[in-house]
Amino acid sequence: MKKYNVGIIGATGMVGQRFLTLLAEHPWFQVRVLAASSRSAGKPYADAVGEKWAFSTPIPECYKNMTVLDAEKDIDKIANEVDFVFCAVNMDKAKIRALEERYAKREIPVVSNNSAHRFTPDVPMIIPEINAEHLEVISSQKARLGTKRGFIAVKSNCSLQSYVPLLHPLKSFGIKSAAVCTYQAISGAGKTFTTMPEILDNVIPYIGGEEEKSEKEPLKIWGEVKDGEILSATSPVITAQCLRVPVSDGHTAAVFVSFDKKPTKEEILSAWENFSGEPQKLGLPSAPKQFLRYFEEDNRPQAKLDRMEGNGMSVTVGRLREDLLFDYKFVGLSHNTLRGAAGGAVLLAELLAAKGYFD
Repeated sequence: MKKYNVGIIGATGMVGQRFLTLLAEHPWFQVRVLAASSRSAGKPYADAVGEKWAFSTPIPECYKNMTVLDAEKDIDKIANEVDFVFCAVNMDKAKIRALEERYAKREIPVVSNNSAHRFTPDVPMIIPEINAEHLEVISSQKARLGTKRGFIAVKSNCSLQSYVPLLHPLKSFGIKSAAVCTYQAISGAGKTFTTMPEILDNVIPYIGGEEEKSEKEPLKIWGEVKDGEILSATSPVITAQCLRVPVSDGHTAAVFVSFDKKPTKEEILSAWENFSGEPQKLGLPSAPKQFLRYFEEDNRPQAKLDRMEGNGMSVTVGRLREDLLFDYKFVGLSHNTLRGAAGGAVLLAELLAAKGYFD
């Protein structure tokens, strides 16, 4: 595989920082540009981040002295340096939509961690193991934007990774409805225990916008490409509640599901064990060999023990049992800043590269 030059737009935020830790030794992607807001522009990266560096490992040496560019004003300069960009900016959604389209129209493919374009009809929202075929809509998006190379592809919300990959292999049994309660780590808000002291000894029963995303985004992922757009599926019905809990990393989901044709427990376990997707077939660098892992122990999965399964890119599950109201219930877990955010975007970029979308 050829090497690609990469830019990180929003490099000083927590997700931007996570991108840098993942890409420091990536076999395909070389970071050439770091960009952020005008407040950080012109500074060496280490100075721009300062005490905001969120990880226990230090800033990789290769980035410390890179000069941070202005994400909005330096697009032409960035375009001359990179083959594509990752975008993880903290801005108003309308401004993010406009900014990402500016990059795309400057013929820079954008792999976005942001939610702003998730429901733009011709922008694919990808979980690489589940709906890689949605990438075909990019040709229609390019026609709308008037571009040859430039486009936008997005990853889905971080909380979805803890339950949608577990429901997906069960769709052959006809999922009628699902109820999900997610218990979401503070890093999902870009916080640490130092910067979010109010979470200590506490659970916050509201995360703005999360429940709507959790209920609607799976339907786009399970939708179909038709006439140059992605049409969301109309079923199954999903209802969700999302809580912020005092966990550093790892989103847990309590899932309840009913089927048209109720499978046996053994059929569900087999469906999970044998499921893999395009990343595994292609042998992408960030793809876990075992995408879904089931734990037999009653007290697993646990965020502290299991979030790094598959280098943080696997989804773990346990406590599968029959339910009194639904057919079955189980507990899922995913690492929210790896599989759920930067890692999921890197895997999406690897999929795009392997299929020639950056060439």
